[in-house]
Amino acid sequence: MPSLLVLALPLLLRLGHAAPAPSQALERVGIVGGQEAPGSKWPWQVSLRMKEQYWKHCCGGSLIHPQWVLTAAHCLGPEKKDPADLRVQLREQHLYYRDKLLPINRIIVHPKFYAIEEGFDIALMELRDPVNISCNVQLVALPPASETFPPGTPCWVTGWVMCTMKRTEPLPPPFPLKQVKVPIVENSVCDAEYHTGLYTGDSRQIVRNDMICAGAKKKDSCCQGDSGGPLVCKVNGTWLQAGVVSWGEGCAQPHRPGIYTRVTYYLDWIHQYVPKEP
Repeated sequence: MPSLLVLALPLLLRLGHAAPAPSQALERVGIVGGQEAPGSKWPWQVSLRMKEQYWKHCCGGSLIHPQWVLTAAHCLGPEKKDPADLRVQLREQHLYYRDKLLPINRIIVHPKFYAIEEGFDIALMELRDPVNISCNVQLVALPPASETFPPGTPCWVTGWVMCTMKRTEPLPPPFPLKQVKVPIVENSVCDAEYHTGLYTGDSRQIVRNDMICAGAKKKDSCCQGDSGGPLVCKVNGTWLQAGVVSWGEGCAQPHRPGIYTRVTYYLDWIHQYVPKEP
Protein backbone atom coordinates (compact mmCIF):
# COMPACT_ATOMS: atom_id res chain seq x y z
CA MET A 1 0.00 0.00 0.00
CA PRO A 2 2.11 3.05 1.08
CA SER A 3 5.33 1.49 -0.24
CA LEU A 4 3.71 0.73 -3.61
CA LEU A 5 2.41 4.26 -3.86
CA VAL A 6 5.82 5.76 -3.08
CA LEU A 7 7.54 3.55 -5.63
CA ALA A 8 4.98 4.00 -8.38
CA LEU A 9 4.24 7.73 -8.30
CA PRO A 10 7.65 9.12 -9.43
CA LEU A 11 7.74 6.68 -12.34
CA LEU A 12 4.24 7.57 -13.50
CA LEU A 13 5.05 11.27 -13.27
CA ARG A 14 7.97 10.70 -15.62
CA LEU A 15 5.96 8.56 -18.03
CA GLY A 16 2.96 10.87 -18.18
CA HIS A 17 0.08 8.77 -19.56
CA ALA A 18 2.03 5.53 -19.89
CA ALA A 19 0.02 2.51 -18.85
CA PRO A 20 1.09 0.81 -15.63
CA ALA A 21 3.52 -2.05 -15.88
CA PRO A 22 3.72 -4.80 -13.26
CA SER A 23 4.23 -3.35 -9.76
CA GLN A 24 3.64 0.18 -11.08
CA ALA A 25 -0.14 0.41 -10.80
CA LEU A 26 -1.35 2.94 -8.28
CA GLU A 27 -3.80 1.81 -5.65
CA ARG A 28 -6.94 3.82 -6.14
CA VAL A 29 -7.61 4.60 -2.56
CA GLY A 30 -9.39 7.88 -1.79
CA ILE A 31 -12.10 10.29 -2.95
CA VAL A 32 -11.61 13.26 -5.32
CA GLY A 33 -14.40 15.70 -6.20
CA GLY A 34 -16.74 14.37 -3.53
CA GLN A 35 -18.73 15.81 -0.67
CA GLU A 36 -19.46 14.78 2.88
CA ALA A 37 -21.98 11.95 3.02
CA PRO A 38 -25.21 12.44 4.97
CA GLY A 39 -25.12 10.62 8.28
CA SER A 40 -27.96 8.32 7.23
CA LYS A 41 -26.31 7.03 4.04
CA TRP A 42 -23.96 4.13 3.26
CA PRO A 43 -24.59 2.11 6.48
CA TRP A 44 -22.50 -0.81 5.16
CA GLN A 45 -19.26 1.19 4.93
CA VAL A 46 -16.48 -0.02 7.25
CA SER A 47 -12.95 1.05 8.09
CA LEU A 48 -10.13 -1.50 8.20
CA ARG A 49 -7.62 -0.69 10.94
CA MET A 50 -4.05 -1.90 11.22
CA LYS A 51 -2.09 -2.09 14.44
CA GLU A 52 0.72 0.47 14.52
CA GLN A 53 1.23 3.07 17.24
CA TYR A 54 -2.56 3.13 17.22
CA TRP A 55 -5.31 1.37 15.27
CA LYS A 56 -4.68 3.24 12.02
CA HIS A 57 -7.18 3.37 9.15
CA CYS A 58 -5.61 1.70 6.11
CA CYS A 59 -8.50 0.65 3.84
CA GLY A 60 -12.23 0.66 3.38
CA GLY A 61 -14.60 -2.26 3.12
CA SER A 62 -18.26 -3.19 3.08
CA LEU A 63 -20.47 -5.28 5.32
CA ILE A 64 -22.03 -7.99 3.13
CA HIS A 65 -23.17 -10.31 5.96
CA PRO A 66 -23.48 -9.79 9.73
CA GLN A 67 -20.15 -11.60 10.12
CA TRP A 68 -18.34 -10.86 6.84
CA VAL A 69 -16.58 -7.84 5.31
CA LEU A 70 -15.62 -7.53 1.64
CA THR A 71 -12.44 -5.60 0.77
CA ALA A 72 -9.49 -5.56 -1.65
CA ALA A 73 -6.80 -8.23 -1.57
CA HIS A 74 -3.99 -5.69 -1.76
CA CYS A 75 -5.15 -4.33 1.61
CA LEU A 76 -4.34 -7.69 3.20
CA GLY A 77 -1.86 -9.58 1.03
CA PRO A 78 -0.32 -11.31 -0.73
CA GLU A 79 1.82 -11.70 2.42
CA LYS A 80 -0.14 -13.23 5.27
CA LYS A 81 -1.38 -10.92 8.01
CA ASP A 82 -2.25 -11.96 11.53
CA PRO A 83 -5.96 -11.32 12.24
CA ALA A 84 -4.89 -10.13 15.70
CA ASP A 85 -3.17 -7.15 14.04
CA LEU A 86 -6.38 -5.99 12.34
CA ARG A 87 -9.68 -4.53 13.48
CA VAL A 88 -12.87 -3.38 11.77
CA GLN A 89 -14.78 -0.21 12.59
CA LEU A 90 -18.39 -0.09 11.46
CA ARG A 91 -19.97 2.97 9.85
CA GLU A 92 -18.99 6.21 11.57
CA GLN A 93 -19.25 9.78 10.31
CA HIS A 94 -15.69 10.74 11.30
CA LEU A 95 -12.69 8.43 11.62
CA TYR A 96 -11.41 7.79 15.15
CA TYR A 97 -14.45 9.42 16.76
CA ARG A 98 -15.97 7.07 19.36
CA ASP A 99 -14.37 3.98 17.82
CA LYS A 100 -15.74 0.57 18.73
CA LEU A 101 -13.28 -1.72 17.01
CA LEU A 102 -14.29 -5.29 16.20
CA PRO A 103 -11.80 -8.21 16.22
CA ILE A 104 -11.20 -10.36 13.15
CA ASN A 105 -11.49 -14.13 13.25
CA ARG A 106 -10.22 -15.01 9.77
CA ILE A 107 -8.71 -13.37 6.68
CA ILE A 108 -9.26 -14.88 3.23
CA VAL A 109 -7.29 -13.34 0.35
CA HIS A 110 -8.04 -14.66 -3.12
CA PRO A 111 -5.38 -17.34 -3.71
CA LYS A 112 -4.50 -16.05 -7.19
CA PHE A 113 -3.80 -12.49 -6.09
CA TYR A 114 -0.24 -11.19 -6.32
CA ALA A 115 -0.43 -7.73 -7.97
CA ILE A 116 -3.37 -5.35 -8.30
CA GLU A 117 -3.05 -4.79 -12.04
CA GLU A 118 -3.19 -8.57 -12.62
CA GLY A 119 -6.67 -8.89 -11.09
CA PHE A 120 -8.00 -11.13 -8.31
CA ASP A 121 -7.94 -8.06 -6.05
CA ILE A 122 -10.58 -9.26 -3.62
CA ALA A 123 -10.57 -10.50 -0.03
CA LEU A 124 -12.91 -11.37 2.83
CA MET A 125 -12.67 -10.85 6.56
CA GLU A 126 -14.72 -12.88 9.01
CA LEU A 127 -15.60 -10.99 12.17
CA ARG A 128 -15.22 -12.81 15.46
CA ASP A 129 -18.88 -12.19 16.26
CA PRO A 130 -21.84 -11.20 14.07
CA VAL A 131 -22.89 -7.57 14.33
CA ASN A 132 -26.34 -6.30 15.17
CA ILE A 133 -28.13 -4.85 12.14
CA SER A 134 -29.72 -1.47 12.90
CA CYS A 135 -30.62 1.82 11.24
CA ASN A 136 -26.94 2.83 11.29
CA VAL A 137 -25.43 -0.55 10.42
CA GLN A 138 -26.85 -2.46 7.45
CA LEU A 139 -25.73 -4.89 4.78
CA VAL A 140 -25.08 -3.99 1.17
CA ALA A 141 -26.61 -6.42 -1.32
CA LEU A 142 -24.43 -8.39 -3.68
CA PRO A 143 -25.66 -8.24 -7.28
CA PRO A 144 -27.09 -11.22 -9.13
CA ALA A 145 -24.67 -12.84 -11.55
CA SER A 146 -26.76 -11.56 -14.46
CA GLU A 147 -26.33 -7.87 -13.51
CA THR A 148 -24.06 -6.09 -16.02
CA PHE A 149 -24.21 -2.45 -14.80
CA PRO A 150 -24.50 -0.87 -18.28
CA PRO A 151 -22.27 2.05 -19.32
CA GLY A 152 -23.46 5.34 -17.89
CA THR A 153 -25.10 3.75 -14.86
CA PRO A 154 -24.74 6.32 -12.05
CA CYS A 155 -22.93 4.78 -9.08
CA TRP A 156 -21.31 6.03 -5.89
CA VAL A 157 -17.92 5.56 -4.27
CA THR A 158 -17.46 6.26 -0.58
CA GLY A 159 -14.51 6.67 1.74
CA TRP A 160 -13.16 8.69 4.63
CA VAL A 161 -10.02 10.15 3.06
CA MET A 162 -10.60 13.31 1.02
CA CYS A 163 -8.03 14.54 -1.54
CA THR A 164 -7.85 17.35 -4.05
CA MET A 165 -6.60 17.43 -7.63
CA LYS A 166 -3.39 19.16 -6.51
CA ARG A 167 -2.88 17.16 -3.33
CA THR A 168 -2.70 13.36 -3.46
CA GLU A 169 -2.03 12.78 0.23
CA PRO A 170 -4.98 12.88 2.65
CA LEU A 171 -6.23 16.23 3.87
CA PRO A 172 -5.90 16.84 7.64
CA PRO A 173 -8.55 15.71 10.16
CA PRO A 174 -11.39 15.57 10.84
CA PHE A 175 -12.03 12.78 8.35
CA PRO A 176 -15.73 12.75 7.46
CA LEU A 177 -17.12 10.00 5.27
CA LYS A 178 -17.10 11.27 1.68
CA GLN A 179 -19.16 10.29 -1.34
CA VAL A 180 -18.77 10.89 -5.06
CA LYS A 181 -21.06 10.00 -7.96
CA VAL A 182 -19.37 8.32 -10.92
CA PRO A 183 -20.72 6.74 -14.13
CA ILE A 184 -19.87 3.21 -15.21
CA VAL A 185 -17.49 3.07 -18.19
CA GLU A 186 -17.70 0.06 -20.51
CA ASN A 187 -14.65 -2.21 -20.19
CA SER A 188 -13.53 -2.01 -23.82
CA VAL A 189 -13.80 1.79 -23.74
CA CYS A 190 -11.92 1.90 -20.45
CA ASP A 191 -9.18 -0.35 -21.84
CA ALA A 192 -8.89 1.88 -24.92
CA GLU A 193 -8.64 4.93 -22.68
CA TYR A 194 -5.75 3.34 -20.78
CA HIS A 195 -3.98 2.73 -24.09
CA THR A 196 -4.14 6.46 -24.90
CA GLY A 197 -0.58 7.73 -25.03
CA LEU A 198 1.01 4.31 -25.47
CA TYR A 199 3.09 3.30 -28.43
CA THR A 200 1.04 1.73 -31.22
CA GLY A 201 2.36 -1.80 -30.75
CA ASP A 202 1.16 -2.15 -27.15
CA SER A 203 -2.00 -4.23 -27.47
CA ARG A 204 -1.99 -5.95 -24.08
CA GLN A 205 -5.25 -6.03 -22.18
CA ILE A 206 -5.06 -3.61 -19.26
CA VAL A 207 -8.67 -3.74 -18.07
CA ARG A 208 -9.41 -7.41 -17.46
CA ASN A 209 -12.72 -9.24 -17.35
CA ASP A 210 -12.77 -9.31 -13.56
CA MET A 211 -12.62 -5.51 -13.43
CA ILE A 212 -15.20 -2.76 -13.84
CA CYS A 213 -14.48 0.90 -14.59
CA ALA A 214 -16.16 4.06 -13.35
CA GLY A 215 -15.25 7.71 -13.15
CA ALA A 216 -15.41 11.15 -14.64
CA LYS A 217 -12.91 13.98 -14.91
CA LYS A 218 -12.36 15.57 -11.48
CA LYS A 219 -14.42 12.82 -9.81
CA ASP A 220 -12.60 9.70 -8.73
CA SER A 221 -10.74 7.81 -6.02
CA CYS A 222 -6.98 8.34 -5.86
CA CYS A 223 -5.23 9.13 -2.58
CA GLN A 224 -4.03 7.05 0.36
CA GLY A 225 -6.69 5.56 2.59
CA ASP A 226 -9.82 4.03 1.02
CA SER A 227 -8.83 1.14 -1.19
CA GLY A 228 -11.15 -1.80 -0.67
CA GLY A 229 -14.23 0.38 -0.29
CA PRO A 230 -17.47 -0.19 -2.19
CA LEU A 231 -18.67 1.04 -5.56
CA VAL A 232 -22.47 0.83 -5.30
CA CYS A 233 -25.26 1.34 -7.83
CA LYS A 234 -29.00 1.56 -7.23
CA VAL A 235 -30.85 -0.97 -9.41
CA ASN A 236 -34.64 -1.27 -9.18
CA GLY A 237 -34.60 0.48 -5.81
CA THR A 238 -31.87 -1.70 -4.25
CA TRP A 239 -28.26 -0.70 -3.62
CA LEU A 240 -25.97 -3.32 -5.16
CA GLN A 241 -22.21 -3.48 -4.77
CA ALA A 242 -20.82 -3.42 -8.29
CA GLY A 243 -17.14 -3.09 -7.42
CA VAL A 244 -14.36 -2.91 -4.87
CA VAL A 245 -11.98 0.08 -5.07
CA SER A 246 -8.82 -1.36 -6.60
CA TRP A 247 -6.42 0.69 -8.74
CA GLY A 248 -5.84 3.21 -11.51
CA GLU A 249 -3.36 5.78 -12.77
CA GLY A 250 -3.31 9.34 -11.51
CA CYS A 251 -6.14 11.23 -9.83
CA ALA A 252 -9.32 11.88 -11.84
CA GLN A 253 -7.22 12.31 -14.98
CA PRO A 254 -8.49 12.28 -18.59
CA HIS A 255 -8.38 8.80 -20.17
CA ARG A 256 -7.87 7.14 -16.78
CA PRO A 257 -11.17 6.01 -15.16
CA GLY A 258 -11.02 4.29 -11.80
CA ILE A 259 -10.69 0.50 -11.98
CA TYR A 260 -12.59 -1.67 -9.53
CA THR A 261 -12.80 -5.40 -8.87
CA ARG A 262 -16.02 -6.63 -10.50
CA VAL A 263 -18.10 -8.27 -7.75
CA THR A 264 -20.26 -10.40 -10.07
CA TYR A 265 -17.13 -12.11 -11.37
CA TYR A 266 -16.37 -13.42 -7.88
CA LEU A 267 -19.81 -14.37 -6.56
CA ASP A 268 -19.07 -18.10 -6.57
CA TRP A 269 -15.79 -17.52 -4.72
CA ILE A 270 -17.45 -15.24 -2.16
CA HIS A 271 -20.21 -17.78 -1.48
CA GLN A 272 -17.68 -20.50 -0.78
CA TYR A 273 -17.35 -18.74 2.56
CA VAL A 274 -20.22 -16.28 2.98
CA PRO A 275 -23.74 -17.71 3.34
CA LYS A 276 -26.16 -16.39 0.74
CA GLU A 277 -28.73 -15.67 3.43
CA PRO A 278 -27.47 -14.00 6.63
